[in-house]
Amino acid sequence: AFRYSDIVMERLGELAAFGTAICWTASALFFERASRRVGTLAVNFFKVFAAFLLLLLPAVVFRGMALPLDASPRQWLFMALSGLVGFVVADHFLFEAYVLIGSRLTVLFQPLTPLFSAFLGYIVLGETMRPEGLVGMALVVAGILVVVLSRNAGAGGRGAFAAPGGIAAKGLTYALASAFFQAVGLIFSKLGLQGYDAIGGTQIRVGTAIFGFAIHALLSRRSREVFVDAPRDRSAMRTTAIGAVFGPFVGVTLSLIALKATSAGAASTLMGLTPVLIIPPSILFLKQKVRLPEAIGACVAVGGAALFFLL
Repeated sequence: AFRYSDIVMERLGELAAFGTAICWTASALFFERASRRVGTLAVNFFKVFAAFLLLLLPAVVFRGMALPLDASPRQWLFMALSGLVGFVVADHFLFEAYVLIGSRLTVLFQPLTPLFSAFLGYIVLGETMRPEGLVGMALVVAGILVVVLSRNAGAGGRGAFAAPGGIAAKGLTYALASAFFQAVGLIFSKLGLQGYDAIGGTQIRVGTAIFGFAIHALLSRRSREVFVDAPRDRSAMRTTAIGAVFGPFVGVTLSLIALKATSAGAASTLMGLTPVLIIPPSILFLKQKVRLPEAIGACVAVGGAALFFLL
């Protein structure tokens, strides 16, 4: 009976991991749509604001307190740094990439985040890197290059960064920067979550990000755009709220369940399916044309990430 219950929990964890990938796929599509209407800064601000409100209920249910008042100064420091780097900086680049090259191409770079995390963990935390991980990393990079070169060929050979037909160099750079800074944020999270609750730590990250985006809006003189004009666009706010439910709320919750119920390798592999899962809705709802080499490249990148975690 004990073994059977373990198997059930493992399967539930795998389902939660797959559900996480679906949620992140949906949130990417919703955030791309909202960002094109009201701008990336407004969507980022209201995304984390909505996520903070949504996290209050699970915090009360699972922790018995609405706010992370039990965190130590060290935990506050590292989780706040994680929020500033992982949300404010990384999501700035992520959402700008959504607008420049679309969510489908942007999420293709996301499998690089755990690879960057492993590399930074080796440098900062002294964690070991297996030789097999280098093979997985090479496959992820190869898959991304297949997509980029395929899009370049589709642009009539004018160069991968040709405008308007090719992929914007700025968008690719932003997508890569997003993956890197998300990895930096994860390292800070790992330092901050030592001996502390994941939900409370997430609340600190999200709360810090709210202030970070607000200060960004004030310093860049875009406060009216963010706090006045954007809320008037009900369609964009509704789309942002739906994206926040799928991403920072349900997606993060399912990812925590997955990591607790099944192995990290299986969970990370299933959660990393977003670049493949996003292809069908991109065709059906966004009416994008996906060439066969692009689909193959996405599968190769996801396969490389799976190899990195499972070997």
